[in-house]
Amino acid sequence: MIHKRDHWRSIRNFGLIALVPAIALATACSSGDDSTSSSADAPSSAFPDKPATGSTVKIGLINPEGGPAISQPSNRSAAEAVVKYANANLGGIAGHRIELVTCAAKEDPASNRDCANQMVEAKVSAVVVTTTANGDTMAPVIAGAGIPYFTPAGSSAGELTTPDAFSLTGGFPGGLASMAAYSASKGYKKVTAYVIDAGAAAATAKALGGAVFGAAGIDLQVVPIPLGTPDATPQVSSGISGDVGAVAVVGDATMCTAVVKALGTIGAKQDKMLIQPCLDPATVEAVGDAMDGAHVFTTADLVSDDPEAVLYRSVMKKYSPDTDIAGYTYTGYQGMLGLVRATQGLTGDPSAAAVSTAIKTAQNVPLPAGHGITFTCNGTAMAQLSAICSMQMVRVTVVDGKPTDPQVTK
Repeated sequence: MIHKRDHWRSIRNFGLIALVPAIALATACSSGDDSTSSSADAPSSAFPDKPATGSTVKIGLINPEGGPAISQPSNRSAAEAVVKYANANLGGIAGHRIELVTCAAKEDPASNRDCANQMVEAKVSAVVVTTTANGDTMAPVIAGAGIPYFTPAGSSAGELTTPDAFSLTGGFPGGLASMAAYSASKGYKKVTAYVIDAGAAAATAKALGGAVFGAAGIDLQVVPIPLGTPDATPQVSSGISGDVGAVAVVGDATMCTAVVKALGTIGAKQDKMLIQPCLDPATVEAVGDAMDGAHVFTTADLVSDDPEAVLYRSVMKKYSPDTDIAGYTYTGYQGMLGLVRATQGLTGDPSAAAVSTAIKTAQNVPLPAGHGITFTCNGTAMAQLSAICSMQMVRVTVVDGKPTDPQVTK
């Protein structure tokens, strides 16, 4: 068993907490098929005539756009939709009209550092970062200037430990903790995790996973899967034995396809725990019924009749109707509306310091599109990673290739 003290020493040495952020429940619909989404609309009471009439508050937005490897403009569109929604229907931020200051980061250290510096120069009162692999570059610059760094799911040590950085959900740590809790509830004593062998992902899974599963009395075995492996049968077979109660799959859609197909090929009967990339339409089609019964752990519910899911779809329909709401789009919505909700207790001048105080003192704030999850950013959700505001996740069960029965994990 890995002791927590040793685990956190290992994490600091890696310099990176997570490489595999969860993505939204609606990924299964990213091909344009909306068959799993409800058509319900939010009630008119969700759109009161409550315009912001106070002074302007500048809020920064950093989003991956225009880079050679990644560009997600729909995240920005979702954040812009929330700004319109907040300014017209929610009274802005505590009555102050939001002025959005945006920067497109190309997801390389130089570009992301430039975005961080632009936010400091613009004297914004907070920065929402939709998703990034360069949090260690940006968080120290932004939070170091006393400006709150606010993200739906931090993925780097800087984002998860820097004072004045706030991660609404637990990301990879939260996913592993939820998997461990689920495994314990089923009485499993041994779990095998198949983890993509890229960067520090496998080593992080061993240290972090070893700690959280060990605390639950479960032995965790990590089997790395080389990037781009087309047939993972040998590696998958090595991780299966009679005493393994469940398997976890942590990687991209291609890696998930290889692992889940191999599990089906060898006739594995173990419970399957997946992260959201496994619901990529190409993966679901490729693995067939081998996916059925699997449990997927994510941070957002975009397709059910839950009021938060309905509100997400309704806000996007009203204020950004041409934006595809699948994939990572929700990160702009979740981050920006999360900030709006967390700062409703702000009083006086909307300075960065006042915004930070409001965020830290807000209690049990509903997570946008979070299926009832709440967050509190006072550093107690996970003491070793003080920026995490909630360790809860959404767990769904796959039936006929579709996510069903969303439930909040504890």
